[in-house]
Amino acid sequence: MTQSLIGAQKQELDTPILCIDLDVMETNIDKMATFMKERGKQWRPHQKCHKTPAIALKQIKAGAIGVTCAKISDAEVMAGAGIEDILVANMIVGERKVQRVASLCRWANPMICCDHYAQVEPIAAACRSAGVNCRLMIEVNIGLDRVGINPGRDTLELAQAIDKLEGVYLGGIMGYEGHLLDIPDQDEKRQKINEAMGVLVDSHEKIIASGIECPVVSAGGTGSYQITSDCPGITELQAGGGIFADPLYQTQCMLKNLDCSLSVWVTVVSRPAKERAILDAGRKTHFPDFHMPLVKGIEGAEVTAVSAEHCTLELTGAAQDLQIGDRIEIIPGYADFTTVLHEAFYGFRGDRLETVWPILGRGKFQ
Repeated sequence: MTQSLIGAQKQELDTPILCIDLDVMETNIDKMATFMKERGKQWRPHQKCHKTPAIALKQIKAGAIGVTCAKISDAEVMAGAGIEDILVANMIVGERKVQRVASLCRWANPMICCDHYAQVEPIAAACRSAGVNCRLMIEVNIGLDRVGINPGRDTLELAQAIDKLEGVYLGGIMGYEGHLLDIPDQDEKRQKINEAMGVLVDSHEKIIASGIECPVVSAGGTGSYQITSDCPGITELQAGGGIFADPLYQTQCMLKNLDCSLSVWVTVVSRPAKERAILDAGRKTHFPDFHMPLVKGIEGAEVTAVSAEHCTLELTGAAQDLQIGDRIEIIPGYADFTTVLHEAFYGFRGDRLETVWPILGRGKFQ
């Protein structure tokens, strides 16, 4: 029944709810799209921050070429909304999942990450059986030491193995510089990102020199894309979280020129002391571990503790005038892990509710 609330003022709505300032988010989307275009890069934003086709379609309308997803189930949600160009930036393993990849190739154009032949061959076999072809993207370890094949010879040999198989073909290579996002010295950060991208591009050049087509070189998360986008040889960026521009990205990753668009609408439920207020939104509502939430528009109010159902504010000055029943906004410290706690986004134009978007990718773990 949430759609019946359209047109309501924010003060009329119960709490807690996850809110988007539509004007700010749309401005962020346009800024990111323009930034990529000015640098001659394609934009394939990761949807993990929103997991919502309606938002992905806004990004595509602004200039994105498609989306990046974490799981095949995420990709199925996006394809169900008519989005075809989908990178699954994860390894797909297991008979049921590779069958889903083959089925997805009938109604979308996915590109599936791999870093070992043992992942590739089952996908190829399933696609041959289904009479489809699937793009593969080799993930190269450029220093994060999570997944990814060794750069250079090992990457080339996997590309050559893919090239010999029917049912699959090489769509590109990618690397994630996630270990470099929060380097405080920006000159050092730029230098190390340039070095990491150089490793990725060198592997790409070796593949091209061997005579294998490899059109895509993908990298660049939200915390690094404003540097990675200047690296030669990179063709596309996966940064997606900038549309919400949460405090983690702005303060720890030094994300510039974007504004916070996500908030949680909450209620003051207790005033146990003059200098303390308690809100009805704890860890089950927002994720505080990487960065504490910020209180929006109230000077002298600071979040100091978060438990399962409550959030504690320390108050100074005029903020001590907060009363039980007052409704305020807090800005989640990290959007990605907050979104998955909610069933829907409430999109506001000013203080008027304009839309309610179900978070259709919520719970898609497989």
